[in-house]
Amino acid sequence: MASTRQKARTVALQALYEADMAKHPAPEALERLLIETRLAPASEELARALVRGVFQQGEQIDAILQEAAPMWPLDQVAAIDRNVLRIAVYELVALSADAALSIPAKVTMNEAVSLAKIFGSEGSPRFVNGVLGTVNNKLGALQVALIG
Repeated sequence: MASTRQKARTVALQALYEADMAKHPAPEALERLLIETRLAPASEELARALVRGVFQQGEQIDAILQEAAPMWPLDQVAAIDRNVLRIAVYELVALSADAALSIPAKVTMNEAVSLAKIFGSEGSPRFVNGVLGTVNNKLGALQVALIG
């Protein structure tokens, strides 16, 4: 059975994927998905925080990802992998400063790899794990850069 956080991440991923591929506004896609999925209030809150954060800080998050995986231009990374990474980077870098939503880095990384296994291709979990490992190694400096 999926955890509250896993359900929230899944819905956030779906909204961000839709925004990325169909160019629908991410907040609108999320609200529609929340109506369809009827998540618990805590899951809804986390899904909204993830989509809002990735949407608002997308350029900074993408810069972090590009630095962590310079051999892989983001426009060439599969859309699922790209959005799993965006969610995880937002969680690692920005949500860690919010005591109510913060979770350990290892948990965030494991959950991202799990999403990559479910929705990505065969190589997605390894790619996501490698990029997030690099991001995690630079976490302190990234937090200062992203959240000031």
